[in-house]
Amino acid sequence: MRPALSVILPAYNEAAQIGRTVEALVEAVRRSELATELILVDDGSADGTVAVAEEACAGQLSLRILRQRNLGRLQARRAGLEAASGELVLLLDGRVTLAPDALRFVAGRVANGESIWTGHVDVAANRNPYALFWKLIAELAWDEYFAHPRTTRFDAATFDRFPKGTGCFIAPRQVLLEAVDAFRSYYAEQRYANDDTPLLRWIAERHAIGVSPSFSAVYVPRTSLDTFLRHSFRRGMVFLDGHGRRESRFFWPAVGFYPASTLLAVAALRRPVVVPAAAAAISAGAAAFALRRRRARDEIVSLAALAPLYAVAHGAGMWRGLSLVVRDRLRDA
Repeated sequence: MRPALSVILPAYNEAAQIGRTVEALVEAVRRSELATELILVDDGSADGTVAVAEEACAGQLSLRILRQRNLGRLQARRAGLEAASGELVLLLDGRVTLAPDALRFVAGRVANGESIWTGHVDVAANRNPYALFWKLIAELAWDEYFAHPRTTRFDAATFDRFPKGTGCFIAPRQVLLEAVDAFRSYYAEQRYANDDTPLLRWIAERHAIGVSPSFSAVYVPRTSLDTFLRHSFRRGMVFLDGHGRRESRFFWPAVGFYPASTLLAVAALRRPVVVPAAAAAISAGAAAFALRRRRARDEIVSLAALAPLYAVAHGAGMWRGLSLVVRDRLRDA
């Protein structure tokens, strides 16, 4: 029987988490009664990602394994989309676990013609300072929605007011194929591409996207200093690719970052005291921002303590991204 839903799960070294992701998916599929296939795209993992996923699936779900060298999430999703059989596709990440009734909610809405949904994703914090930081970043970025979570829809005009991401996103396969084909990254190496914001903005320009706490999931973030810094650096690279475009509300901040950070670096070389002063200013600003939003004390402490580290790593990622763009342009010249 042809599946109604294809779940595309790209994974790179996610053995520690992917078992819970697949188990949650199996339960959500069971409750929804959707005929579903799972396509796991192994993006060059060096751990037991595939074996753990197979064990968690345990014959309860049709499972196909695709393998590729480490080409990045965009290419993994493209491979999954090309192999998918379902008319409807759920993009899911290895660190995201669906709520038990998430797919049942979407199935009812799809029957009424509402077939494009982004997940309401909560960050699992568990009082870890790094996880609290990521949780707060997400909720402050879209505080209007998270202050009053509800079932609603948004389009290109209201795109920046709502949380969205391709880590938990469902849409017709054809729409996703067209979005991927239309996407152009600034980077020649697609593993650095931002496969969230540009793709979803393209879709929102053509179709309304739904978001609801009834289509929810939990994201498990990085929770150590090393992974925090590496993830922040990568976010800087993908930030340039996703928001270094005029349609983004962050375009001018992205452009202005480069001269501003250059001036700050020159000032720090001339007067090293600028470095601790800048770090203190970033911490104080982050804490004041969180206070105005009436966040919990441990969240404010986490944001204030980690904001300078995040700023440095994220900024370094943006500079690395710009260097790759320049390098690629010079090669093509």
